[in-house]
Amino acid sequence: MRKFLVVLDESPECQNAMRFAAMRASRTNGGVVVLAIIPPEAIQHGIGVAELMRQEAEDRITSQYQLFARWMRDSQGVNPELVIREGDPTAQLLAHIAGDNELGVLVLGASAGKDGPGPLVSRLLRDVASLPLPVTLIPGDMSRDRLEAIS
Repeated sequence: MRKFLVVLDESPECQNAMRFAAMRASRTNGGVVVLAIIPPEAIQHGIGVAELMRQEAEDRITSQYQLFARWMRDSQGVNPELVIREGDPTAQLLAHIAGDNELGVLVLGASAGKDGPGPLVSRLLRDVASLPLPVTLIPGDMSRDRLEAIS
């Protein structure tokens, strides 16, 4: 089964990337892997505090994931898989891609803001030719109707 990999974060464009990945997976009998990455700066404190911060980050991720997962299951018939990694977002994304041979497409949300598409998208675009799978960029300001039409 071909799986769509989508990155879960707190950006507004993440929602469109999630929707697109689920709709494409539904239409192609694929799966969805939702990757959430806890950056090092989110937990760089003393050992006891770091563990508490890590748990809080995982709780936030799980809560956000459950909202998307419920929508994917209920409206698209797709049961997504959650993967949580810790470290540099780009390095962790590339490591996950290298470790999962069933991934077929990376779906990323691109910010429509004046500061560019976002840090992860900007970093990946520099090395897109060396990625082992295609990348689909979904504009953060694309309407739900347009998303449905293109998926």
